[in-house]
Amino acid sequence: MDRVTIKDVAREAGVSIGTVSNALNGGRYISSDTKEKVIHAVKKLNYIPNLNGRYLKVGSSKTIGFFTNTVTGAYFGTLLDAMSRQCDKLGYNFNIFVTKDPTVIVGNIMGQCFDGVVIYENHFLKEQEIAMIQEMGMKMVFLDREFSGTGTASVLFNSYQAGYETVKYLIHLGHRKIGFIEYMDSVLDSRRRKEGYMAALEENHLSAGVILQGNFEEEYCFNSVINLIHSHAELLPDAFLAGNDLSAIGCIKALRAEGYRVPEDCSVIGFDDIDIAQYYRPSLTTIKNPIARQGILAINTLVGLMEGQEEGSIKLLEGNLIVRESCIARY
Repeated sequence: MDRVTIKDVAREAGVSIGTVSNALNGGRYISSDTKEKVIHAVKKLNYIPNLNGRYLKVGSSKTIGFFTNTVTGAYFGTLLDAMSRQCDKLGYNFNIFVTKDPTVIVGNIMGQCFDGVVIYENHFLKEQEIAMIQEMGMKMVFLDREFSGTGTASVLFNSYQAGYETVKYLIHLGHRKIGFIEYMDSVLDSRRRKEGYMAALEENHLSAGVILQGNFEEEYCFNSVINLIHSHAELLPDAFLAGNDLSAIGCIKALRAEGYRVPEDCSVIGFDDIDIAQYYRPSLTTIKNPIARQGILAINTLVGLMEGQEEGSIKLLEGNLIVRESCIARY
């Protein structure tokens, strides 16, 4: 069978060759409908772009790609540094792509010379798009969704267990009205932490407290807590479990701005144990997630997949509760 060409894809999608190229490489002026047509044609025809001569000649680009929808916050600073260092240690280049457009992700993976990719994209990629990448033989490791299969693995935090154990700790301190500050259900870590939070409350015959949107951002969380106090102060809990440390700091700032004391009036716990957590006042009680370890393990797992030494799996990393000053017992 003749190799499918970009001309065949253009004909199937009813567009020009230039439009196919732009759609697969993230062109700004391509409509979403046109991108969808191109991706549909690519999948239907099983089109795999020709890679450059160097890739074909040596059989390896010695390059790992990282695709993410954001690099904001302390988590990504630690993660990217750990992955970059590990790639360098193992002799791989490390390329970073920041986008929320699944077509850009698919186009770059199919059109660039990667030996494998690490992906953090909050479910912008559909399962059919992941399947298309798998079909071309690209090895993948996900950091934000539970996915395993041929040439595909996930390296995740055990956020359910962390959320569960943290609420149990707050209950042990005597808290009975516990709120939760989430991101959104599409973010795996936030969803799993919330599930653990709910399970611990149910196990102890307690109702869920107020649930706020924090967006994993300090300012966003600050505004959410301020709005709660102004509109429904009676719903203010005696403890907050925040989705990450930035949300916890935003929560503390909002409580203080409205005259509440932390932890005397309200305890607050975060996640991640970012650098500022121990120096903030009150110092932040938090779950220390092994972020650097996640980055290193993601690269090692990906290289293992590429070398045939790993099978698709889901690996969970455990967090540890770091007790500081932002929580107090209420006996």
